[in-house]
Amino acid sequence: MPVSRFKVRVTKDYLVFSSGHFITFDGDHCERIHGHNYRAAVEVDGDLDANAYVVDFIALRDMTRVITDELDHRMLLPAKSPLIALEVVGPNTVARYRDRYWSFPSDECVVLPIANTTAELIAEYIAGRLLEAMKARGWPSPRTLRVEVEECFGQSAEIELTP
Repeated sequence: MPVSRFKVRVTKDYLVFSSGHFITFDGDHCERIHGHNYRAAVEVDGDLDANAYVVDFIALRDMTRVITDELDHRMLLPAKSPLIALEVVGPNTVARYRDRYWSFPSDECVVLPIANTTAELIAEYIAGRLLEAMKARGWPSPRTLRVEVEECFGQSAEIELTP
């Protein structure tokens, strides 16, 4: 007998966020500040509930939109970077990498609990937030949660979590 697996996927034109960032790599390189028009997509695998849903599309869409809206038109900074030091100085957040530093209005930044603002780690951050939101709603843990973050057309990163 065939085994059925159900999943839902949410991706909308408004599940986007335009954000600035820079990343470090190879231990001694730091990119210039730049930005992307990111797009998020979420996929949930799981069993059907009493309503024959894996999850409610609308609720999943809305949970995702809360997160993407928080990231929209912000400078994304990594709180856990071993190479970038962050410090709040008055109304600004100062980021330092070796002899370089940048000062941003704090209310225009999102300091993320990640080591680098790569698409991979941004996807992981969004996935973690979604799992928290699902738990807060009393939803059962999904079999699998996938979050894709696209930096530009044809260039994306995805995380797959099995809670």
